[in-house]
Amino acid sequence: MFPVRDHNPSGRVPYVLYGLIASNILAYLYYSYAYSSPFELAHFYQAYAIIPAHVTTSGDGQSLLSSIFVHAGLMHLAGNMLFLWIFGDNMEEEMGHIPFLLFYLASGIGAGLIHVWSAPNSLVPTVGASGAIAGVMGGYLLLFPKAKVDILLFLIVYFRIITIPAFIMLGLWFVIQFIGGIGSSPEQGGVAYWAHAGGFVVGLILTIPLWLLRGGPAFWNETDGSPPYPGNEYTYSASHIPKLPRKRRSPGPWGK
Repeated sequence: MFPVRDHNPSGRVPYVLYGLIASNILAYLYYSYAYSSPFELAHFYQAYAIIPAHVTTSGDGQSLLSSIFVHAGLMHLAGNMLFLWIFGDNMEEEMGHIPFLLFYLASGIGAGLIHVWSAPNSLVPTVGASGAIAGVMGGYLLLFPKAKVDILLFLIVYFRIITIPAFIMLGLWFVIQFIGGIGSSPEQGGVAYWAHAGGFVVGLILTIPLWLLRGGPAFWNETDGSPPYPGNEYTYSASHIPKLPRKRRSPGPWGK
């Protein structure tokens, strides 16, 4: 399943969210064209990606920040920006512009540190905003557990958009990352599951003071676990791959 939208627009313009998305896109366009050869691009990743062994040996932590704005490819960038678009606007509205920016960066740095902890001797460069966005998702789960989220459910040849509460989608996402972390070998590269799961937990923890300030469980009762503005209602129907009619064979000279 893949989230495509939530039902709760923000009540004010999420300037920081727009700025983060624009920064990631512009950064991708820059290094994709400025470093055209594979050698140059590899050198760029060596300079700006998280390389856990370099962080643990030299203490150079600048990559914990720079890696948040670097992506490994167009689909990597597009997927991350979609998740940020869906969950970021309500978080920025609830936190305020500057606090949300600091929260986003802190979640990304925290996710990077957890990734370094999970693979301290790895020489594999790791990039992406996934850890920071996972922090946004963790905070969203705490503040708006019952918000409606539309997901695209696809089972081989069956496609359908369904609406589920945020706590189901986000909770399942976290479980997948946690199980993936247990079953993976971070030293060998691949998906940074521990960065995802760690960023999620960091974001949730960082959101607790705001949640308590809003009243804790009373905040859920007041908003019914959703963003405070009325939600949009969407109409949709299942999408199926049409079945082609079977052609009947023409009888031959000897009949059927």
